[in-house]
Amino acid sequence: MAALELAVEASSLTKQYKDTLALNGVDLSVPRGSVHGLLGPNGAGKTTAVRILTTLTRPDGGTARVAGYDVVTQARQVRRTIGLTGQQTAVDDLLSARQNLTMFGRLFRLDKATARRRADELLEIFSLSDAADRTPKKFSGGMRRRLDLAASMILAPQVLFLDEPTTGLDPAGRREVWQTVRDLAAQGTTVLLTTHYLDEADQLCDRISVINHGKNFIEDTPSGLKRRIGDERLEVTVADAQSLTEVSDLVRRVTGAAASVDEPAATVTAPVPDGVAALTSVAAELRTRDLVVADIGLRRPTLDEAFLHLTSDTEVAR
Repeated sequence: MAALELAVEASSLTKQYKDTLALNGVDLSVPRGSVHGLLGPNGAGKTTAVRILTTLTRPDGGTARVAGYDVVTQARQVRRTIGLTGQQTAVDDLLSARQNLTMFGRLFRLDKATARRRADELLEIFSLSDAADRTPKKFSGGMRRRLDLAASMILAPQVLFLDEPTTGLDPAGRREVWQTVRDLAAQGTTVLLTTHYLDEADQLCDRISVINHGKNFIEDTPSGLKRRIGDERLEVTVADAQSLTEVSDLVRRVTGAAASVDEPAATVTAPVPDGVAALTSVAAELRTRDLVVADIGLRRPTLDEAFLHLTSDTEVAR
């Protein structure tokens, strides 16, 4: 991909803290206007990578460019093109939402009129206009996070770095933030997201880079990562445990797959490359034989399962 099409590009990034090699040759390519996830276990190097890309830490080796600027030699230009939202909200509980955003505008050296105008624009964009004169201490968790995101967008950054943006939020608050991220990406903002919530990455990310032990491990789409641990599975739960053997034989014959049996759960499971066709055929055969089942359905691997599988010590050693 041409450099002009990349919002973030890193090559062979290394960083050592005393005896700890935090990054050991990490590469990263993030197309403009996309949402890219950076995932990994605790201590994998995610935070170090973000700190380097946002000019908060200098790499020991390798190169990185954000919005076309080198993070070491052109750090000032990088800072002018990015926004960063950390795990803790940065808003002041003693100021109203409008006052908070105006203050951030002034800190970014906007004149008073421009700062106020930008504050009102962001309140509208983030659906906070009705709460403009209220203080954040009266906000829900989702509203506080949206205000924090608004503050990071004062200068309309080309690239927005989100570090665990929904930590501590309830499901409603998380959905509010998810929609905000989708809207920002739709408007052309590139988002680099770190998160421990795998469903969040599944919902938001166009592509995901998994790092472990400071190294690139794998990069793919969320669907691609899930496919790496196998196709979807057909699962049949029998109503009568005595029919378990007959049902498992039927599933093996119809699908041609090696079905596994879980006797305590009274279920038969088989991997199927064409899930809908397999489900239809097995259901029809069950009806023909008058076999009663409690449940039948397709189960797809989750991103959580893929992540745990791919980042296990066994997989990393391969």
